[in-house]
Amino acid sequence: MNAPLHYPGEHFINRELSLLAFNRRVLAQAADERVPLLERLRFICIASSNMDEFFEIRVAGLKEQIKLGSHTPGTDGLVPSEAFRRIGLQSQALIAEQYALLNDTILPELRSEGIVFFRRAEWTEPMRTWIGDYFLREVMPVLTPIGLDPAHPFPRVLNKSLNFAIELEGHDDFGRTGGAAIVQAPRALPRVIALPKALTGVDYGFVFLSSIMHEHVEKLFSGMKVLGCHQFRVTRNSDLFVDEEEVKNLRTALQGELPQRHLGDAVRLEVAADIPDIVANFLLIQFGLGHEDLYRVPGIVNLVRLMSIPDQVDLPHLKYPPFVPGLPKVLTKRYDVFASIRKQDVLIHHPFQSFNPVIQLLQQASDDPKVVAIKMTVYRTGTDSVVLEQLLHAAQKGKEVTVVVELMARFDEEANLNIASRLEEVGAHVVYGVFGYKTHAKVLMVLRREENGYRRYVHLGTGNYHPRTTRLYTDFGLMTCNPAIGEDVNEIFKQLTGMGKGAALKHLLLAPFTLHSSMLSAIQRETAVAQKGGKARIVAKMNALLEPQVIEALYVASQAGVDVDLIVRGGCALRPGVKGLSERIRVRSVIGRFLEHHRIFYFFAEGEEKLYLSSADWMERNFFRRIETAFPVLDPKLKRRVFKEGLRPYLADNCQAWEMDERGDYKLKPVKRTRICAQEFLLNDLALEAPEE
Repeated sequence: MNAPLHYPGEHFINRELSLLAFNRRVLAQAADERVPLLERLRFICIASSNMDEFFEIRVAGLKEQIKLGSHTPGTDGLVPSEAFRRIGLQSQALIAEQYALLNDTILPELRSEGIVFFRRAEWTEPMRTWIGDYFLREVMPVLTPIGLDPAHPFPRVLNKSLNFAIELEGHDDFGRTGGAAIVQAPRALPRVIALPKALTGVDYGFVFLSSIMHEHVEKLFSGMKVLGCHQFRVTRNSDLFVDEEEVKNLRTALQGELPQRHLGDAVRLEVAADIPDIVANFLLIQFGLGHEDLYRVPGIVNLVRLMSIPDQVDLPHLKYPPFVPGLPKVLTKRYDVFASIRKQDVLIHHPFQSFNPVIQLLQQASDDPKVVAIKMTVYRTGTDSVVLEQLLHAAQKGKEVTVVVELMARFDEEANLNIASRLEEVGAHVVYGVFGYKTHAKVLMVLRREENGYRRYVHLGTGNYHPRTTRLYTDFGLMTCNPAIGEDVNEIFKQLTGMGKGAALKHLLLAPFTLHSSMLSAIQRETAVAQKGGKARIVAKMNALLEPQVIEALYVASQAGVDVDLIVRGGCALRPGVKGLSERIRVRSVIGRFLEHHRIFYFFAEGEEKLYLSSADWMERNFFRRIETAFPVLDPKLKRRVFKEGLRPYLADNCQAWEMDERGDYKLKPVKRTRICAQEFLLNDLALEAPEE
């Protein structure tokens, strides 16, 4: 894990800067006129949400290092203070670009389609009357203005909440002189309010809560003069810390930590662009931030709240066309999942194919008297998930249900605590994996009593058991009753729920034990073949490539003559195309309608063509601090299918593929005479058209 590196820092790209480059590619989708207009608005919201998490986790961690006085350079050679400086410059530029795109392009184009966000200067008298009534009826009763004086110190402002700094003049009934007050907008209030069509003259008219507050804030301070009302939003460190040496019960420790997440150290302050310097400086002091942490924005301070607009607008031509996920041929019509899996391994490609077979596996297992046990890992699945309901149903039917729930799934901790409680209430066995290692593997096993004894039916996936995200993320799932794979999965569950040294696995690779070394060995075997003049090739698709030993192994492979194609959606620390270092390595990133999420590792292996699907990216955390699986696709037909669907279209894409150069910059691959879009190809090939209403 900590082996010394052979290459200098300049041969690696900073992780945080690479993540910003990814978010720039996401934002480019919002600027792409080929993308439907409401989807372009959605991409702006996604970019904003990504930036929130970037500050909550990555920038927060960097600020902690600086606070502790760390001058240790990262793999890329940058010390924390220099990395923070560069991140700040690029973040400011990216956020400015985001608002310029929204204000100058997206909002005017939405207006031309009858979707209008009315500013206060545009309100007619009937609109003002309706908005005034709305404020008195819906907003004012839930507001608690806090005047700042010795008896009322600056309030504890929640992470990413909408707040207003108010400048006041005059005296109140107690003789207190005006100065400043803070008004926090409760999260129960919508940030975008739809106006009646009869008042606006357009099909879809909206007004921002911030505009309503600006217009009516004086009603909260009767008899005093409001000199200024300024919206602001603070982003806080949201990483949870649980001390392994101190914790006796992880669940109890998390329940104590979660309420504090919204009150971590401040890392960023967003304010309206026209806020007076004196007010901005006052807020910075209150949050313990410097001027480098201040972000002035020309618009509302939380663009994520616009994410609800596409769902409120019924204009199909402004959205991606709907589709019906298909099914593998072996599962067409009414199918017996167990019989289908016995017939052959079943490969499902989401979102182009349906997640329903996994639900059917659980449903049929719950009702089948021959099924005696169900075991499953849960990382993210949603509190109201049909997956959870089937597990509850199975436990109620008397099946032995064992669920490994990952309590430390970032931002899903509370949901997973609730899932654990509900499962325990019906008698399921709930365990939390191995403390210190996140259980990120996606594994489901059903034990069924049949004529010749027990048979294990297994589902292995690259993505979460989350029905909603299976409509949005690209992932592969494999269902099999291969006895050797079943034994491997059973052994993994033994390690997760019990104790003791595990037996060697026959087919599956398991982090933190064999996955990293196996990937290095596979790369090194290709290198050895190339050194002897043989054909050698590596194709890998993943979300992030950051682990330095793997990167160095790929550099060595390139120098030996191995052709390496990497499809990396997000952060990538490897520099491709550097003369004498990585000339035979190509890196591309595909950004489109669906979030690219599957991990596929292909090695030519002297014609044997080894191919793995995995829950893991090539990152240190996945290799060494998580429990992850990589599983081979053994059926030759399915192996060819994975390459045909999961790799080849992405290597050929000339519509949504960004190619990376040796500086770490990305350029959109130009469209040639023949247009190739991987996601469109897969939709046309695997999905069904939605029926007309």
